[in-house]
Amino acid sequence: MKFYDEKILPHLIDFACSTKPTRKQREKIVPLAEGEVLEIGFGSGLNLPFYDPRKVTRIWGLEPSAGMRQKARAVLDASRLDVEFIDLPGESIPLETGSVDTVLVTYSLCTIPDAVAALEEMRRVLKPAGSLLFCEHGAAPDRSVRRWQRRLNPAWRRVAGGCNLDRDIPGLISKGGFELVADERMYVPGVRMLSYNYWGRARVAR
Repeated sequence: MKFYDEKILPHLIDFACSTKPTRKQREKIVPLAEGEVLEIGFGSGLNLPFYDPRKVTRIWGLEPSAGMRQKARAVLDASRLDVEFIDLPGESIPLETGSVDTVLVTYSLCTIPDAVAALEEMRRVLKPAGSLLFCEHGAAPDRSVRRWQRRLNPAWRRVAGGCNLDRDIPGLISKGGFELVADERMYVPGVRMLSYNYWGRARVAR
C-alpha cells in the first residue's frame, strides 16, 4: 500500500481535486485568507493560485504525504508566496497557540481520521479574532444520495486515501469549538455522491 499511497494516490487525488467545479469553489474561499495562514491538507498546491499575495504574509502548509509534498514542488517554485511545510498529521499542529490569522481547509476534513481533534487544534492555533475558512464535500441532503454514500463509503475510503463520502461538515466544525459565520451549500457539477459542497467561514466559539 505504501507504493500506492505515495506514487499513485497523489496523482489520483490531484486529478479529482483539480476539476473545474472544485477550482470554482476554491476561487470563492481562498482569496479571503489573510495574514499568517495555516492551510490544512496542502496537497499538491492547488489553492496557491487563488491566494491574494497582497493580503497573505506567510502560509504554513500542513501536508503529511511525502508524495503530495513532492508533487507540490513545481507549483511552489513558481509562486511568490512564502510557504513552509509542516509534515505532521492535522491532529497535532506544531505551531504556537493563537499564532495564525487564518486557517484554511479545503477538501481535507473528509480524510483526517479524527476530524474533531484536528479542528480543536486549528482552534488552538487560531488568533481569537481569526477565521476558519472551509470548503468541503460531505453528506448530501437527499436521503437517496446519503443512502448510497453510506453504502459505498467503506470501499471508497480504502481506495481514496481515507476520504469519507458522508461526513457532516458543519457538525464537525461545531464540535471542534467553532461557530459558523457564513454557511453555504449546494451540489456542484459532478457525481452527486461526491459533489455536495459546504463552504464558508467560522470563528472560535464564544
